[in-house]
Amino acid sequence: MTGSPVSVLLGSGGISTQDRRDTFRNLVSSHFSGCKQVLFVPYASQDHDKYTIRMQEFLGSDAPIMSGIHTFEDTSQALAEADGIYVGGGNSFLLIRDLHELGLVTPIRDMVLRGAPYLGVSAGANVACPTMMTTNDMPITLPTSFSSLGLVPFQINPHYHPGKILFMDGNELRDHYGESRAQRIAEFHRIHQDPVLGMWEGSFVHWDGSIGQLSGRATAFRVGENPVELADGSTFEARLELV
Repeated sequence: MTGSPVSVLLGSGGISTQDRRDTFRNLVSSHFSGCKQVLFVPYASQDHDKYTIRMQEFLGSDAPIMSGIHTFEDTSQALAEADGIYVGGGNSFLLIRDLHELGLVTPIRDMVLRGAPYLGVSAGANVACPTMMTTNDMPITLPTSFSSLGLVPFQINPHYHPGKILFMDGNELRDHYGESRAQRIAEFHRIHQDPVLGMWEGSFVHWDGSIGQLSGRATAFRVGENPVELADGSTFEARLELV
């Protein structure tokens, strides 16, 4: 899906500092400006009630009312009447399983295509893509399909970091010697052609249906090309090429 006017905000997570929490709250308030009620989708977590309450408390009094979609008997009607939708983070396999089993993929997509603002963080960013196949999550359950909402025409790898991992072994810093995220994305590109945006922690992307704008840092991966670093404020099109 490209070209249709949409209002999509996608985040990688990584809001463990006060600056990043403040930035996130400000972005959410601006994104949902004018929304009285936002549907919160907690299916990436197993305790839906606690997750919904925790997110409302975290966002604070300036945020719109967050209503958990799981509390509605008629979820399609709830989607039709809500002003916006927020799909939270957690495990992408749990999330996409429930979205398919509950028949929510098409209604959510239609809601966003009608102009309702969509916010997705981590797993919620994964499922905004054509598929959730560039997640980092453990496959703890088997969804009926990896196909996702297709609100953006590229894939996202949340929590991306360049290079390999170092860790503290007692007082000594050691190499992990495992695969890098870039190597994992290269594995995806052996089979699939979709470009992948590796979103660094604390980064966000605004997508309007044809142009994306980056807040933070990211790395763009395209088949057969070298990765391209995207700086804060970069704008790009569907293939993650700078404009």
